[in-house]
Amino acid sequence: MHHVLAYDYPVLGLFWSFLYIFLMVMWIWIAISVFIDIFRSHDMGGWAKALWLFFVIILPFLGVFIYLIARGGKMAEHRAKDMQDSEAAFRQAVQDAAPVDTAAQLEKLADLRDQGVLTPEEFAAQKAKLLA
Repeated sequence: MHHVLAYDYPVLGLFWSFLYIFLMVMWIWIAISVFIDIFRSHDMGGWAKALWLFFVIILPFLGVFIYLIARGGKMAEHRAKDMQDSEAAFRQAVQDAAPVDTAAQLEKLADLRDQGVLTPEEFAAQKAKLLA
């Protein structure tokens, strides 16, 4: 007697299904990363980008693997530069949003003047800039 809810899927088959799904997700992720890198590359001209896109679209596996071999280092550089740019933008936004403690900065300037690091003229210039 065969029940409707009977489980008829072997464990090894489940493993291979998970592996297949994982590899397909990884492939999609890599292909999207290559497309993004092609479009954000400022060191390539329009024709070079068009040829890479054509190659990646016509022969996807070969095109992506050759792109990774030929320009994998550039992809890492582009990603690192984007991260630095976004971190700099974040820091600038935080600095713009943070209130300026003028009294504390004047105290630091006075300490630097008293220690001889700043001349009285430099102190006056910095103080005027701070109070402006």
